[in-house]
Amino acid sequence: MARDDWQTAGEFPATIPWSSEAVMPAIVEFPTIVQEAVRELGDLFSCEPQRRHFAEYLTGLLIAADKTVSGINGEFAETTDQSCLNRFMTEVPWDVEALNERRLKLLQQDEATRYSDAGVIALDNVLIDHDGKFIADVGWFWDHAEDRAKIAQDNLFANYVCPNGEHYPLQFRRFRKRAQCEATGEKFVDHTELFMELVDYVCEREIPGIFAFDSFFTNAKNLNHIHGKHDHRGQPRGYVGDLKFNRKIWSRGRELKAEELAATIPAEDRQELRRGDQRQWYFTCSLRLPDVKHPVRILILWKHRHDKQPAKILVTNRLQWEATRIVRAYRQRWTGTETFHRDAKQELGMGDCQLRSGQGQTRHMHLVMLAYSLLVRQLRQKRALSWALHKLTTIGEACRAILLEAFRSTIAWAMEKTSSDIQKLPHVLAQLGLT
Repeated sequence: MARDDWQTAGEFPATIPWSSEAVMPAIVEFPTIVQEAVRELGDLFSCEPQRRHFAEYLTGLLIAADKTVSGINGEFAETTDQSCLNRFMTEVPWDVEALNERRLKLLQQDEATRYSDAGVIALDNVLIDHDGKFIADVGWFWDHAEDRAKIAQDNLFANYVCPNGEHYPLQFRRFRKRAQCEATGEKFVDHTELFMELVDYVCEREIPGIFAFDSFFTNAKNLNHIHGKHDHRGQPRGYVGDLKFNRKIWSRGRELKAEELAATIPAEDRQELRRGDQRQWYFTCSLRLPDVKHPVRILILWKHRHDKQPAKILVTNRLQWEATRIVRAYRQRWTGTETFHRDAKQELGMGDCQLRSGQGQTRHMHLVMLAYSLLVRQLRQKRALSWALHKLTTIGEACRAILLEAFRSTIAWAMEKTSSDIQKLPHVLAQLGLT
């Protein structure tokens, strides 16, 4: 049976019945999703070898067990020396910013992932673990989620969340510690400045939506910077941020902490806020924050009506927004940051790159962002894709479907080779790394 015939007939299982410890045969053909990416983006690379390395690295991020340069290179039955792929990532000239702009342009072709005035730009930083101290920009950072110090890179991401919940990264900036900058004679740029760079990136491209971020970035400088930008209607760009409980505020002519104001709100003044079967209680008012040059609205939330301590305090420059709209915008911060960080780390090798150069690390991250965006486009399909055999719903499921497609291609290739006298089975098995 010809390869297309048995694939169409569905005679191959829709799931892979092997354990994670099983030895996988080498890849003999780029997955369909990668072939499509090469057709759409291949003109950004100057020659066929560059396009092949681009396809190899992208394939590796999607399905390789080891997503380092050597691990990716070793996944293919026929390839060049790993040093060639290394040079592609660290030395060969190609424009990573042009690749990123084209990626975002492709996402605008689909209504489901297109920019919208109701969208949310979620900004947050993520620590990416690294084993080696000689990798560019790694250092000791305190991880509040794990309550420990670790060697990592600190990256700030701007992610876009569409009204339907689809989301993808826009751009990122990598933080460098002051000592590292002093050692190389470069200017030190703190988190606030990097945050504002990402805001500028979004505004320069007129990407619509409201900014959302946590309390680490809710400072006067950032709030003033966002408010100073304007949308296509000439209105100040909007934001919703998390406010620290001990943040100073001005209320009724006196300065006090946000939590102190919350403590003065009697239970009967707290209103109910429902979301499905869940409910919270809230109080909202407009006031001033020290050093913030515009009035803001704060939203105090309690889990129960008579709680003494609030659960969350939010701040926005959208003075006319009702509580539900403020909360809805802030919730998208989690959607746009935590889910991308999780999937990119677990499925796409965000933290697996062992290249030491800063350019290699930057290119790796942009290719991770591209791989994620390509999968988001596939998840928007309302039907089973021909190569996936079933409808895809999650990033992990999509990666496993791509792995299965590669496995089918390898089996078909092996059947074709061993059906003639040109190559015998032992030689084919050696090519596939199965001896």
